[in-house]
Amino acid sequence: MSLNARKRILFVENGIGYGGAIICLRHLVRNLDRSRFVPMVITGRTGLQYQEIATEAEWRYLPDRHIDIAGAHLKLDSQGWPDKIPGLRFVINQLLARTDDIANFLPFFVQLLWTAWRFKADLIHANNEPLCNRAALLVGKVLKRPVVCHVRGNQTGSRLMNWAFSLPDYFIPVSHWVADNIQNQLGVPAEKMRVVYDGIELEKLNVQANGRQFRTQYKIPADCFAVGLVGLLIPWKGQELFLDAAHLLKDKIPNLKMLIVGGTPDDCLAYEKMLRQRVDRENLQDLVTFTGHIADMATAYNGLDIAVSASTSPEPLGTMVIESMAMGRPLIGPDHGGAAEMIDNNETGLLFARKDAHSLAQAIYKFYGNPQLRIQLGTAARKKALDTFAVERHVELIQNLYDTLI
Repeated sequence: MSLNARKRILFVENGIGYGGAIICLRHLVRNLDRSRFVPMVITGRTGLQYQEIATEAEWRYLPDRHIDIAGAHLKLDSQGWPDKIPGLRFVINQLLARTDDIANFLPFFVQLLWTAWRFKADLIHANNEPLCNRAALLVGKVLKRPVVCHVRGNQTGSRLMNWAFSLPDYFIPVSHWVADNIQNQLGVPAEKMRVVYDGIELEKLNVQANGRQFRTQYKIPADCFAVGLVGLLIPWKGQELFLDAAHLLKDKIPNLKMLIVGGTPDDCLAYEKMLRQRVDRENLQDLVTFTGHIADMATAYNGLDIAVSASTSPEPLGTMVIESMAMGRPLIGPDHGGAAEMIDNNETGLLFARKDAHSLAQAIYKFYGNPQLRIQLGTAARKKALDTFAVERHVELIQNLYDTLI
């Protein structure tokens, strides 16, 4: 196919931080058929991990936030004084919303429109929910280009959400749980969506990675039982529930280590501070370790005895679930959302009752007391992952969708 005949795909990533959504997008972009498609990736955030995208595709950083409105909302929510005057909290929230429109949304929309026009995009692919990616959707409307929107989370049927979901031409829910949610809550017809599981480059996962390297770095002796909660430090990811389980297990499992593995988005620095203060206040310093962002996750998975997902809100799918299964690691997840869809209880992992620290602790203790079960379920999890999450299948389905819409 000639260079001029290749279709130009503009990817827009507006997630809260460097997590599963952008990681899966990078897998897709790296494996896109360059003889048929030319990708450009736009991110609203920057940092070393985002800048690496420039080695894989054309990349632009367009800041989507100049004023921290989310932080202002968090501070306002913790204050009682706005409620002393009827209607004052509503007025302040409206002022913050309009400030967000003028200071954050409008500049991002204008820059994105200019970039898409200059790039001569044939299709726009929003990597996140329609509401947070409304700028990308509106750019598609202005330029009269088809828009595909990944849906990676739980959606509610608000008026604003309904409006945002009216804009895309097609939806890619990452699990059947997500598909059922947007169909039931927002009335998205089945013919406008297709479930496509996220794909990762399974062959690049180093199953033989040296887990001792990870344990040495974080001072975890060989005789310790290491349990890791993997995910961005965001309240709904369940780090507080994990600490609750640590209390229940500290006197039951000798040499227990509970690791909180993952980086912290700028919007959630106060949350990380609260978690660390709680660890100090409750004398968990010898039990709990914060690792921060880890670039080589294969060493982390192999350095852990158990990997845990403890999301208190339903996880749409969960990159860590895919990675952990593909690495053949013993995995525990909550009994809702994508984790429940991916994990066959007592076959490819263990499920615990959502938001229940006692149930989570029981699952951890079950794995602790049965090393053979860890091996058995980890082996079965890897087989399922290889059958389900191959990036080649993911890319094939996405490219077929592009061909249909362009």
